[in-house]
Amino acid sequence: MSAAPGARPPVALYVHVPFCLSVCPYCDFVVVAGSAARGPASRIATFVEALIVELGLRADALDARFGPPGPGRPPLESVYFGGGTPSLLAAGTIGDLLDLVDERFGLAPGAEVTLEANPGTDERGDPRALREAGVTRLSFGAQSLRSAELRALGRRHRPVDVATAVAAARAAGIGSINLDLLYDLPGQSLADWIETLEAALALRPDHLSLYALTLDDPDAEGLTGPTGDHLPVTSGARAWRERARPGQDEDRAAAQYHYAASLLAEDGWHGYEISNWARPGHESRHNLAYWERRPYEAVGPGAHAFDGVVRRWNAARLEDYLGALLPAPGGTPALPPGGQERLDPATAAAEELILGLRTDRGVGREALLGARSGSATLDWALAGGLVEPVTPSDEVAVTARIRLTTRGRLLSNELFSRLL
Repeated sequence: MSAAPGARPPVALYVHVPFCLSVCPYCDFVVVAGSAARGPASRIATFVEALIVELGLRADALDARFGPPGPGRPPLESVYFGGGTPSLLAAGTIGDLLDLVDERFGLAPGAEVTLEANPGTDERGDPRALREAGVTRLSFGAQSLRSAELRALGRRHRPVDVATAVAAARAAGIGSINLDLLYDLPGQSLADWIETLEAALALRPDHLSLYALTLDDPDAEGLTGPTGDHLPVTSGARAWRERARPGQDEDRAAAQYHYAASLLAEDGWHGYEISNWARPGHESRHNLAYWERRPYEAVGPGAHAFDGVVRRWNAARLEDYLGALLPAPGGTPALPPGGQERLDPATAAAEELILGLRTDRGVGREALLGARSGSATLDWALAGGLVEPVTPSDEVAVTARIRLTTRGRLLSNELFSRLL
C-alpha cells in the first residue's frame, strides 16, 4: 500500500499504558485501575502481549507505505511512554519494547525516550533499571507539593515522595526530569500556588509542565462511544467535578499563571510553549513534534497518530483493544477499533497557525494575516498587547514572525476564536 500524497513516515512514537493503581476524579485520560493494575487479576501482562502485536502490525503498515527503516525512512527521534502509569511496567519490559521499536521502526542514536511515572513509593519504578533499559527522561505527575491539595485531588503520594523520586532519578543518571503541576485547583490561593512552585524549583528539575485544572465532560462531547478515544466518566468522578467547579476562579488562575511565567523567566527558564518551560536544552523533543505538526505513530488504547494528512486514533476500551489483537484460537490478529480524520487544507492551515502560536517561535506574519479576519485580529491583538514580534538573533534568522506575550497566552482562546 503506497502512502497518500503528503503523508510522511513518523519521527516519534507514543505508547499508551492505561494502568493506574487508582483513578483521580479529575482525570480524563484512558485509565483502568484496581485489580486490573496489580495482583493476581492484573491485565498488564496480557496488555503487553497485545501491545507487541500492535507494534508489529503498525510497523508492517509503515513498511508497506514508506519502505523499511533505512536511508529512505529515518529512524524515530523520540519514544514516549504515557498513561496511565507506565512506571508500573517492569524496567525489563520497557527495555524489551524499546528493542522491538528499534528493530521494527528504527531508533536514532541519542533518541529521547520519556516515561511518565507517579512519585509514590509503589509506583515510581526503579530509575536506575529504567535508565539501563533506555529511558533518558522521566516525567513525574507531581500535580502539587501541598499535602492538602494532593488529598483533595485523590493523589496517592505525598510531597516528600516527589522530592525522593526526583533525587533517586538524578542519582540514577536520568538525563532529564520533568514535573507536572496543576493550578486553578478548587480554593487554591495565589500563595498556595507560589508554595508549590517554589518547592518544585527547589528540587531542580529540568522541565516543568504547568496546567490549569480542566473539568471537561467527554460524555457530553460524544467522545466515549465504541470508537471514542475517551472512557465514560464515573458517577463518583462526575459528582467530584460538580463540587470542584465552584472553587475555581479564572482571574485567580490568570494571576497564578502570570506569577509562574515571571518567576521562571527570572530564573532562566525557557517558556517554549504555553504550558511548558525548560532549562536550556531540556525542551521535550516529543511534544515539539506535536506542536510542529511532524508525523508520529501511536499504539495503545486511546492513542492518537498523525501522518501529516490523516489523524488516527485507537478506541479507548481495553477489552475491545485486547479482543482485536489477541483473538480466540484460530482467529487472526487485527488492528484495534478506532477512527480517523483526513484534514482538508483549510483545517490543516488553521491547525498549523494555532499550534505555532502556542510556541515561543510563533508564526509568520503572513500566515496570521491569511486567517479569517487576520488583519483586524492582528491589529486588535497588537493594540491589546497579546502579540509581539519575535526578535531576530545572530544564531537564528527570524523575520516577520509574531508570537504571544504572556498576556496573549492568558487570552489565547479568545484570539484563536477570532482567527478561526
